[in-house]
Amino acid sequence: MNYENLLIAIEEKIATVTINRPAKLNALNKATISDLSKAVKLLGKNEEVRVIIITGSGEKAFVAGADISEFVNYTIIEGTQLAAEGHESLFDYIENLKKPVIAAINGFALGGGLELAMACHFRIASDNAKMGLPEASLGLIPGYGGTQRLPQLIGKGRAMEMIMTAGMISADEAKQYGLVNHVVPQAELLSFTSVIAQKIIKNAPFAINKAIKAINANYKDGKDGFETEIKSFGKCFGTQDFKEGTTAFLEKRKAQFTGK
Repeated sequence: MNYENLLIAIEEKIATVTINRPAKLNALNKATISDLSKAVKLLGKNEEVRVIIITGSGEKAFVAGADISEFVNYTIIEGTQLAAEGHESLFDYIENLKKPVIAAINGFALGGGLELAMACHFRIASDNAKMGLPEASLGLIPGYGGTQRLPQLIGKGRAMEMIMTAGMISADEAKQYGLVNHVVPQAELLSFTSVIAQKIIKNAPFAINKAIKAINANYKDGKDGFETEIKSFGKCFGTQDFKEGTTAFLEKRKAQFTGK
């Protein structure tokens, strides 16, 4: 499938999704959100893909925010619908995807861009990256999960400060806060991220899926994360991957997982 605003490459079971609107610093408009939603859903079903990396085109921006020109005249009802649809079709969908999604932040990740990165399972940044949620300076609050995911990742106090000041932090500050896992030179960003993706691919896909589900359960109202872990742990015992993994360990060889 061809996408207006995305480039997709699949190599060695890793799908790299590049948001490709460099003239707009890869800002998220409705068409791009729709493209991303469709692409992630298809890649999630693609048995040849085990890990998804999301990044931005060029050297300036991952995603420099939402496309403000699209919603500047929205009503209360339209604004509410915009946020609700974005949550359902893309941001929550990525967070709960069975396959790992890694954000490779190659520059500015602001507003909806940082919210997209936070919806991914973890983040790696280039050393020139800048991150922030500037919505308050526009008379808004983050609407794609920023008020929920940022405190989960960096703590309530720092999240309050970032959102209320509408300021930006550097890649090194983001690492110090726990917002990103690693900071690397921009030229090494995708290769470094791919190395981590390959480490993930060596492990059992079913187990990775259940780990994502169990970890996420801890952050959802009405969910008992421990109960989710117990049930998910038990389900692993019914898989071929469990039999292969334990047999390979006992036979002192590398496991060959199938995802079944």
